Amino acid sequence: MKLKTLSIAYICLFAIGAFAQTKKETTRMTLATGPFEVKIQPLSEDKAEGSTLGRYSLDKVYHGDLEATAKGEMLSATGSVQTSGSYVAIERVVGKLHGREGSFAMAHKGTMANGSQQMDITIVPDSGSGGLAGISGTMKILIAADGKHSYEIEYSLP
Repeated sequence: MKLKTLSIAYICLFAIGAFAQTKKETTRMTLATGPFEVKIQPLSEDKAEGSTLGRYSLDKVYHGDLEATAKGEMLSATGSVQTSGSYVAIERVVGKLHGREGSFAMAHKGTMANGSQQMDITIVPDSGSGGLAGISGTMKILIAADGKHSYEIEYSLP
């Protein structure tokens, strides 16, 4: 009897897992692109031997597929090499994404080692409101040689 119960439980769990995997695979991602401007204002700085910790306010204006403004804060750490450091940031974006109005938050984590960058920017789960409720996805920041910024947001909405 126990073996039969375990077998049925295993089949149910397998079916649920297969359904969840199929549902995840069929989630359609949409790409949004465009330029943005960012204004970074220092709020505080703590210099010590070997490293500097900084805190900054962020004000952004997004254009293109995302017509929005954003406010946020960033913390940074740098060492003795100017082309190396790390940052974390949180920003709230308010506006229209492909015509859907609402807001969402994004979490940033970035590291630069001798000029080589690695960034991970994620839409905060369950932070969407209005027409952007349920949004999930990631963003890439692209910086041109002339210093102009643009974004690529890969997202899905229910």
